[in-house]
Amino acid sequence: MYICSVVRIKRYEGTESPLFLYQKMFRTTVEKLLKEGLEQKQNLFLIDLTITEDNSIKVVIDGDHGVTVEDCMFISRSIEHNLDREEQDFSLEVASAGATAPLVNVRQYKKNIGRTLELKTNDKVIEADLIEATDNNIKVQWKSREPKPVGKGKVTVQNEAEIAYKDIVEAKVMIKF
Repeated sequence: MYICSVVRIKRYEGTESPLFLYQKMFRTTVEKLLKEGLEQKQNLFLIDLTITEDNSIKVVIDGDHGVTVEDCMFISRSIEHNLDREEQDFSLEVASAGATAPLVNVRQYKKNIGRTLELKTNDKVIEADLIEATDNNIKVQWKSREPKPVGKGKVTVQNEAEIAYKDIVEAKVMIKF
């Protein structure tokens, strides 16, 4: 006696793939744990979260008053201690936004009021002092040399401008020694 059966193999592609669904669930879990950790330390905020296909997690944080090693350890533990290494193989790196990293969050602008920024907009690049930061824009001041209205030579002029965040291509804090 012979038993024959037809086996249908379904190919999963794109968003139906079990691997894709697993990675999505893993990302959701990491995001939830990260959010819980940041809620416990309200002075910290997320700059970037990257999770690669091989479950390498990289978290970049900043803080209203800077970031300490203890802050990075706290966030790392809030994620790592709640994931099961038997279930998921992963690597985790938590770092602070570097001193020369571009500003990407409104809170970063607010914490750097009074410091000098290198600002790139669509039409110019300026080095200016950040004097105000709101939820929609920043106010900066800088000095420039412009031709005298009459005669030869140049005169130093104090400039001030409000720039919307959407018009900023890149902003970096200038480190002065």
